[in-house]
Amino acid sequence: MLKATAAKLYQTGLALVLGAAFVLASPAAQARKAVEPVAAEPGLATIALADLPRDGRSTYARILQGGPFSSDKDGTVFGNRERILPRQSRGYYREYTVRTPGAKNRGARRIVCGGEQPQRPDACFYTGDHYNSFQQIVE
Repeated sequence: MLKATAAKLYQTGLALVLGAAFVLASPAAQARKAVEPVAAEPGLATIALADLPRDGRSTYARILQGGPFSSDKDGTVFGNRERILPRQSRGYYREYTVRTPGAKNRGARRIVCGGEQPQRPDACFYTGDHYNSFQQIVE
């Protein structure tokens, strides 16, 4: 009887540990993890995440979750042709639409994130004027 009870407790404990590990490793849990703070790039203005427009904050959250996105262009490579952002190899930066109220097209607002893993960007930048200027998003 004692052996059976110990075995059942072991199995229950193991199931709980494995279940917790599964939940913590799930994509949803990974998306909820905060992006590691990145030092601001010298020469670039910053904007606090809380100071982004509401649509900017929701776009940022969707980036960390891997979508869904509002435009087919979201997540595509941003070429940095303006050379305002720090130079990186092609494919490093990706752009995402920030909905512009009243716009009939994608509007002028974007978030551009850089990094090897789109859901865990090294840094993200906000532009409200279609790439004429950028502010680094800081938490």
